[in-house]
Amino acid sequence: MSKPFALQTVLDLMQSRSDAATQRLARLIAAEQSEKGKHALLKQYRDEYSARFRQAVQNGLGQPQWLNFQQFLDRLDEAIEQQAHVVRRHETQTVAGQLEWQQQQIKLKAFDALATRHRLQQARQETRQEQKVQDEHAARSGKDDREQ
Repeated sequence: MSKPFALQTVLDLMQSRSDAATQRLARLIAAEQSEKGKHALLKQYRDEYSARFRQAVQNGLGQPQWLNFQQFLDRLDEAIEQQAHVVRRHETQTVAGQLEWQQQQIKLKAFDALATRHRLQQARQETRQEQKVQDEHAARSGKDDREQ
């Protein structure tokens, strides 16, 4: 009869923590990608608006319209810079999530190795026990054969 792994509860806890870290990392990566997408859209919109501004200048643009275009471009630039800060913050959070995930994986692998070692040891003990029983049975059978 094999003994249960004494640290099975800890192994289960490490698996649970690893799973949670994986889910957190997935959410962080998704959020980072979303923020990068917003940043790219803002830059694309700025490029398009800038092209419209250049076209309007070529077609003749009055002072008030020129000022409106310029102010809007300035606001777009501010929004792009703010979004770049958001992206950098999310990138930092994703890196932290990756480190946490890696640490959880290391811990899980350590306990998993202990569990594997335990199972192998139990299997060796069972094999030795079975061999011992077979040897005793064979010895008794040989003794019975000689007595008859």
